[in-house]
Amino acid sequence: MSMSEVEYRQSRFSAPAGSTDVLLIRHGESEPARPGRSFPLVDGQGDPELAPAGREHAEQVARRLADEDLDAIYVTTLRRTAQTAAPLAARLGLAPRVEPGLREVHLGDWEGGLFRQKVAENDPVIQKMHAEQRWDVIPGAESTEDLTTRVREAVERLAAAHPDQRIAVFTHGGIIGQVMAMAAGSRPMAFLGANNGSISQIVVTGDLWIVRRFNDSAHLDEGLSKAASALS
Repeated sequence: MSMSEVEYRQSRFSAPAGSTDVLLIRHGESEPARPGRSFPLVDGQGDPELAPAGREHAEQVARRLADEDLDAIYVTTLRRTAQTAAPLAARLGLAPRVEPGLREVHLGDWEGGLFRQKVAENDPVIQKMHAEQRWDVIPGAESTEDLTTRVREAVERLAAAHPDQRIAVFTHGGIIGQVMAMAAGSRPMAFLGANNGSISQIVVTGDLWIVRRFNDSAHLDEGLSKAASALS
């Protein structure tokens, strides 16, 4: 073959040997917060169930991932993740496992639904939170340092348990944002706003987390969403 016939095509991504492919699915839309009526708490964190729209999100996720080769499904300690995972788990015959380290960011005194109200009001503390890129400007909320530590430990546990496998992790908007920011080396809150029911993806190989997708919402029939989804 002459040199003029040699071709070097663009190659597709190939996961490194021993790595773990992690799909991060944000839970479906949860029930609305209402003034004077706090969500039930689990270990001090709001635990709303899915709204009717959220149950449809769960079905849409199940249809999207039904033909994927998944080795495990994980949920957190909060029921909205288990409810979102249920249709896919039933289709695949996989019993969801619980990873407590990927539960939502703890919002301190603003748990139980109050955080949503403060966001809607553009409370000065919310403005400060975004300006300083820290959750703990909210009274009693989780620090960036503590959040980073528990998320890293949780992802490392999952990777150690699933080399050369793909797993689906049903989790929360704040956690997806944190994982993506850690992988990308970005500002801590640069990736907030993943849609309910969206799919993000990292590949974990050793200490390296490779970003593969963020906020994939093609299965939700929402087009190119222009508005960030409310957290929690």
